[in-house]
Amino acid sequence: MATEDKNRATAAAILPLVGGAANVASIAHCMTRLRLGLHDRSLVDDEALKALPAVMGVVDDDTYQIVLGPGTVARVTPEFEQLVDEARDAAPAPADTAAGTPAGTAVSAEELAAQGAAIKAQRKAKNATPFKLFLRKIANIFVPLIPALIGCGIIAGLNGLLVNLEWLPAVTPALAAMASGFMALIAVFVGYNTAKEFGGTPILGGAVAAIIVFPGVANIDAFGQTLSPGQGGVLGALGAAVLAVYVEKWCRRWVPEALDVLVTPTLTVLISGLVTIFGLMYVAGEVSSAIGTFADWLLSNGGAGAGFVLGGLFLPLVMLGLHQALIPIHTTLIEQQGYTVLLPILAMAGAGQVGAAVAVYFRLPRNESIRRTIKSALPAGLLGVGEPLIYGVSLPLGRPFITACFGGAFGAGFVGLFNQLGDTVGSTAIGPSGWALFPLLDGNHGLGSTIAIYAGGLLVGYVAGFVATYFFGFGKDLLAEFNVSQEPAPSTVAATGNVHPATAPAAPDGPDSDGTDPDGTDPGASPAKDPARV
Repeated sequence: MATEDKNRATAAAILPLVGGAANVASIAHCMTRLRLGLHDRSLVDDEALKALPAVMGVVDDDTYQIVLGPGTVARVTPEFEQLVDEARDAAPAPADTAAGTPAGTAVSAEELAAQGAAIKAQRKAKNATPFKLFLRKIANIFVPLIPALIGCGIIAGLNGLLVNLEWLPAVTPALAAMASGFMALIAVFVGYNTAKEFGGTPILGGAVAAIIVFPGVANIDAFGQTLSPGQGGVLGALGAAVLAVYVEKWCRRWVPEALDVLVTPTLTVLISGLVTIFGLMYVAGEVSSAIGTFADWLLSNGGAGAGFVLGGLFLPLVMLGLHQALIPIHTTLIEQQGYTVLLPILAMAGAGQVGAAVAVYFRLPRNESIRRTIKSALPAGLLGVGEPLIYGVSLPLGRPFITACFGGAFGAGFVGLFNQLGDTVGSTAIGPSGWALFPLLDGNHGLGSTIAIYAGGLLVGYVAGFVATYFFGFGKDLLAEFNVSQEPAPSTVAATGNVHPATAPAAPDGPDSDGTDPDGTDPGASPAKDPARV
């Protein structure tokens, strides 16, 4: 009951700070964020929101996103929806948005937050290109599938452990069914989400995508070969559903309204279904096979070098929004091989970020504000939520972001080297990274070897990120500017009674610095990761 009260209190605290119920146009959530469509963005009080103990940060994108962490966001969202409904029913007065700003003088963490906000705004403007908006649509198709991928992946790992130990033989078939059922039908979910995202009828997208996994396609010949159930996988399902959307829209324009309910769904499934069977399944199957073959070849022939490059470039890819293109590739590899070999390598970027943050902590011993930010954000960073450290510390500082990338490159090179030597390390789901990825690890040489290699990569990433940042992450000017005490003078404390006049706020426009209470304590936001996080 206490937990329910806490979630409702969080929702109640958020609502007036986003302009009240009248300002909320839509409500949704992903793995870690409450996503709100707002009528008037100017009614939002960013600073007051970021000061809430449960809020890790905010992101101003196509929707207004409040970072609460996994588990928490899934519990707060229903409470928030209920409060909005209740407020609308009661016809509330306009919300008060005149929350004040923290008292006291500016601190270095605030300066970092402002710089992080500027960088975030520039990145957002650059990301509003047709290609990147398309990638965002692709991400929106797959991100809702992540909870099922994680749950089924962990069950698959547990089942594999029980089978290897020869424990509970009567239970393992049931666990295998639980772990594999979703993956057997993932094409249907991809088709449903694709049609929804591209403006069609979701169930028609799912119906067309279901053709791909229907066992009866094994009786059909196309391009001189017999089709296999599941051929083309998620890529085929995505293409089939997009085609279904365009066919449906064409029908809506030309079919008389009196016949629309009968003719439009029939033609949509018929036309797109025939193209799927006699074209898309074959083409998508070839593309999917090529992706798996290339990934295996790349890591087996140049694993260390490939890992170094991928791990070093992943954080910049995230900044540019290009990482979203990897989500269908991860899903395709999981569908083909049972795990994606790319995610454990890319996850090392987060390790480099953690090592860099620790180095910043030691290089700025007199800056209590930034050190509080790092202390509160490190637990989340260790478990895969990198935004507080990225936008609150390394990115606005500049050079530490680059040295963090080097740390990630060395950690990824370590994991890639073992892939090159024949010890494959993979993840059975996308989403988590850091320590949170351990339950999802799988490989070709047993769980113990896989865990050891991944842990070794994290350690290398931590150390390399720390060393690179400690020795090369600061120039004299940067140290002179930031390695100063930001605490108020004793006379100020006596006059105001305020020991910490301003805490390090989360960087405007992004999940960033800390989300701590004014005393620097961690409110316990649950850390985790979506395909955009490291």
